[in-house]
Amino acid sequence: MFEQTFKNIDNALRKDAGCSSELDYVEQTSWILFLKYLDDLEEINKDKAGLKGKVYTDIISSEYKWESWAVPKGEDKNIDYNKALTGDDLRDFVNLKLFPYLKKFKVDAESADTIEYKIGEIFSELQNKIQSGYTLREVLNLVDELHFRSQAEKHEMSFLYEDKIKNMGNAGRNGGEYYTPRPLIKTIVKVVAPSIGNKVYDGAAGSAGFLVESFEYMRQSKDLNTRDLEILQKETFYGKEKKSLAYIIGIMNMILHGIEAPNIVHTNTLAENISDIQEKDRYEIIVANPPFGGKERAEVQQNFPIKTSETAFLFLQHFIKILKAGGRAGIVIKNTFLSNTDNASISLRKMLLESCNLHTVLDLPGGTFTGAGVKTVVLFFEKGVPTRNVWFYQLNLDRNLGKTNPLNENDLAEFVELQKTKADSENSWSVNIADVDKITYELSVKNPHKKDETVLREPQEILDEIQALDEESAEILNVIRGLV
Repeated sequence: MFEQTFKNIDNALRKDAGCSSELDYVEQTSWILFLKYLDDLEEINKDKAGLKGKVYTDIISSEYKWESWAVPKGEDKNIDYNKALTGDDLRDFVNLKLFPYLKKFKVDAESADTIEYKIGEIFSELQNKIQSGYTLREVLNLVDELHFRSQAEKHEMSFLYEDKIKNMGNAGRNGGEYYTPRPLIKTIVKVVAPSIGNKVYDGAAGSAGFLVESFEYMRQSKDLNTRDLEILQKETFYGKEKKSLAYIIGIMNMILHGIEAPNIVHTNTLAENISDIQEKDRYEIIVANPPFGGKERAEVQQNFPIKTSETAFLFLQHFIKILKAGGRAGIVIKNTFLSNTDNASISLRKMLLESCNLHTVLDLPGGTFTGAGVKTVVLFFEKGVPTRNVWFYQLNLDRNLGKTNPLNENDLAEFVELQKTKADSENSWSVNIADVDKITYELSVKNPHKKDETVLREPQEILDEIQALDEESAEILNVIRGLV
């Protein structure tokens, strides 16, 4: 229904001087889509209230409603160009009136889990980058063709929006920062298997792919009653995201999939001291792909017992701490985590193995993440009992993965099936923790069924370890200098 409209919106934005990349196209489309969604949501809620004989109170005041400023229409239901602002008048209205009005919702909202609060938060975090009011008029007219009324319309919209996120993820080197392949997310969610009543958390939410797929998985449960659906809407999915663009896209992605007021907070997860985490803060399910390769400042590292500048290692400490006893997790991380010999890596492996049951490691091939030149693994663990055995599965495909040949669900079907019983196969095997070196706790992936295979480390892995060891040496030298 809407695919051509989405293409036309991108074509219009490409002509504007203020939008220079796929990231800009998604961001600018997002805030306009959000306002159109709000307009449709208000109409739906008004109809529901009418059926119950109640009076509906509008969220958006009349001057700022979609039909007042974006696409005013005459009695014939066609746009009224005598009333429709365009050019500088439209741009100035959006920048000087509309955005300031919407920002105020954050201050006036009753609580953070309301749609009003999300309106204020979104419009506090972004700005209109469309410089030409004529381009903006063209985009508004196109977005007006889109509707969020029926489930079919919402489903197609979510599919198209997901495609835009994927394109954004493929746009640069750091594609994995915005887009985790959906077949991989679906597989992780299947293995972790959240159920109604579980609280699901992603502290590095990005575009909220893990939360969206968890929602899709959980709402397929049989015989969901009204209370179950309310729990899914309001009491199940929680996320944190540091970057403004990813935060906005994550909220919009969840809304398009049917979660009306997403519980995503715009914050730096790693700025929280994990010693402050209490039982009430914990979650039963954690699914995440934390950013790897980032470097955190010394003051952030002070929030963690194991000091390291590697962002992903700090996130892993956070996830272990915030997971409830008996809780389940599926976390994507660089494969170097399994074998690095620096003190932080060894200490973190020891912590994970002693405080959690690391029952499964999925070893992914290079190219799984478009634009990211590192190999990754997925760690599946349960908190509360130490690890006794680790089941490894090495995903060996008969093709190279890439933008034109991405990972698909069939690629992971054998893993999902074998993981249920943790069976041995050509691609899978188990390791007894009693056999693991208690000095290094090395867990590197070495398939015993492929004797002729020489496990070579990637050059980037070696460089990363050299850098980690250099940083560790520098810290020790600084301590010694302080004593001299």
